[in-house]
Amino acid sequence: MDGAQAKFLVETFAGSLEREFTTTCKVLAAVRDDNKEYKPDEKSRTAWDLATHIATSDIWFLDSIITGKFAMGGEGGPTFGSVNEVVEFYKKAYPAKIAELRAMTPEQLTRTVDFFGMMQLPAAAYLPLANNHGIHHRGQLAAYLRPMGSKVPAIYGGSADEPMNM
Repeated sequence: MDGAQAKFLVETFAGSLEREFTTTCKVLAAVRDDNKEYKPDEKSRTAWDLATHIATSDIWFLDSIITGKFAMGGEGGPTFGSVNEVVEFYKKAYPAKIAELRAMTPEQLTRTVDFFGMMQLPAAAYLPLANNHGIHHRGQLAAYLRPMGSKVPAIYGGSADEPMNM
């Protein structure tokens, strides 16, 4: 991958990530504080666990691409007391990371980044994985919404609770 290809990939995925951001905000906001402990099965995460994972891991993925280093967890991450705090954190942090991503130089985007010893790719090549990871977990959380008593927002088309306006 050369610098021009990496910049093209960033611009293509940044636009997609921004569109997904809007939908993710709606899904996160559909969780209510009074139903956030819902989980459909003992092996499942709670809605709260999924919501906080989505908000923090979407930021983590982009930050890892930006810094060129994937590292697990650590101390000092955000803590949340309510669903609104999760949504507000996400609304503030995610667009800032997209801006940082767009500001990266071709050299930064093409540097090889290790992903926990499993793969070594140019930084920009992790954008599809970041995108898919967020969508995967958002889909899990969206599937919880109606059974837990929340309304399901439109995602890639209308829902029974938020029909498409034509």
